[in-house]
Amino acid sequence: MKLGIARERREGELRVAATPETVKQLCGLGLEVLIESGAGQASGHADDDYRQAGARIVDVLDLGAVDVLGHVRPLEPSTAASLRRGAVTVGLASPSSELPTVRALAEAGITSFALELVPRISRAQSMDALTSQALVAGYRSVLEAAMRLPRFFPLYMTAAGTIPPARVLVLGAGVAGLQAIGTAKRLGARVSANDIRPASAEEVASMGGTFIRLDVETAEAAGGYARELSADRGAMQRKLLAPHVAQADVLITTAAVPGRPAPLLVTKDMVQAMRPGSVVVDLAAESGGNVEGSVPGQDILVPTADGRGTVTLVGLKDPASAMSADASRMYAKNVANLLALMTRDGIVAPDFDDDVVAGTCLTHDGEVKHGPTAEALAAHLEELASQSGNAAGARNQGAL
Repeated sequence: MKLGIARERREGELRVAATPETVKQLCGLGLEVLIESGAGQASGHADDDYRQAGARIVDVLDLGAVDVLGHVRPLEPSTAASLRRGAVTVGLASPSSELPTVRALAEAGITSFALELVPRISRAQSMDALTSQALVAGYRSVLEAAMRLPRFFPLYMTAAGTIPPARVLVLGAGVAGLQAIGTAKRLGARVSANDIRPASAEEVASMGGTFIRLDVETAEAAGGYARELSADRGAMQRKLLAPHVAQADVLITTAAVPGRPAPLLVTKDMVQAMRPGSVVVDLAAESGGNVEGSVPGQDILVPTADGRGTVTLVGLKDPASAMSADASRMYAKNVANLLALMTRDGIVAPDFDDDVVAGTCLTHDGEVKHGPTAEALAAHLEELASQSGNAAGARNQGAL
């Protein structure tokens, strides 16, 4: 079977779904690997590196001729329609926000696997792209904050006096948050953190941070993910967090609820209560934002409440892509390991009795297999039909 890896087309995306190392692994499974010329250039892999690993380089990947397509960013509906019926895709799909593509994949008869859906079980850890890319994002968020903060992170005792360490507050202690805690701690900052999952306290302590306990209900869903708080509990959480935010020199927010917009953790008033020169990095900016007013890819200067200066609000965009070499190294391994689970004698034949395969499958045989996405798509199509009906009614009324 032919496995194709195309150049990522989305602006700002520098990662690639296969590296020379994983090409060797995939060829060892009996797959014929086709790499579109230049696909790995931004992550440090030249075409010749892929050739030496056993891949065939093509000027333009013929989507209709490949049996399997590996990708990083969610596909466009037009890409799904260009694949042959029965083809397999493996990559990030963002199903909750890419419903037109989900519909196109189902209608085209594509068997698609969304790496966001990989079950959080031990034997699937090597395929868990959310974890590998969150690690990169958490690390990057601290570097971005450090570059903007007009003071040191570590404690310095000098002949000119003592410089106290910066205070870093991390909200959300998943993989990205824990990596942010560890990185900030290694840079010498005084780090504290909060998460609505009770098990996070020990994890925060293990990374050298101080856990902030709030009198708010805990919220942990299946698989260790967070679940969204009710509106009143969310408001209570923000009220209790406000004094901690005001004391921080750096605030990093990493909270996410799978399949839902990012929860609002920090209001504009909370940002304005911070000291002049403080920095806020919102890792969830692309999924709605944990911080009110954050914009993906932009730095916004928010005036402080006392009028003495500004707080820099950073809406981080493509944090994993910004470190494309190591992000691609891990992501490509996630893709290859999932394909290895489904490949026998050079044939990719998913076994849907396998919990990992079934759990990761988004569409198959013309159907949306992921329940929440199927429900969301049905509601989306119903809304479109309603809008179309209302528009038609308005036209008829106008004709009368």
